[in-house]
Amino acid sequence: MESFLSKLKDITTFVFDVDGVLTDGSVLLTDTGEQARAFNIKDGYALQLAVKCGYNVCAISGSRSKIAIMRLNSLGITDVYVGAQVKVDKLKLYMEEKHVIGSKVLYMGDDIPDLDVMKLVGLPTCPADAAEEIKEASLYVSPMVGGRGCVRDVIEKVLKVQGKWMSKESFSW
Repeated sequence: MESFLSKLKDITTFVFDVDGVLTDGSVLLTDTGEQARAFNIKDGYALQLAVKCGYNVCAISGSRSKIAIMRLNSLGITDVYVGAQVKVDKLKLYMEEKHVIGSKVLYMGDDIPDLDVMKLVGLPTCPADAAEEIKEASLYVSPMVGGRGCVRDVIEKVLKVQGKWMSKESFSW
C-alpha cells in the first residue's frame, strides 16, 4: 500500500478500460440487437471533476460501444478509443500525443487484454472483481467492483493526495 500511496502525488493522467471498469461488464441486448451498458453516476462525477481539475483522462476499449463514447463525451472526455484490439498501441500513441511519461499514468483495467497496458504505466490498478492475473499486476485493487465506484475510488484518492478534492471545481457540475 505504501508504494501505491507514494505514487498518487505524481499522477497527471487517468486511463480506464470501459467494460468491467466503467461498467459492470454486463451487456444488455434489445430485441433489435442494440447493446446497452450502465454507467455509475458517482464514477461520472469523479471523471468530469478530473477533467475540470486539468488531468488527462482517456478510455481505451476493445469493444466498439457508441454508448461509451456518448457517455464519456458528455463528461468532457474526448479521448475515447473504441475497437482497440491492441490497447497498448493506443496507450503509447495517447501518451506521445499528450507528452506524458508512463510513471505519471494511472491505468485501471479488469481483464487479460489490459495486462500489457498495465506494464507501461506507473500506477496499475483494478476493481475488486478483476481477473486474478490483473490483481497480481496491480499496485492497488479497489474495494469497489467494476461499474460500481472503482473509478471514483482511484480518482478521489489522487485528488485528495494532490489537494484538489473539494476544490471549487468539485462544486460545479
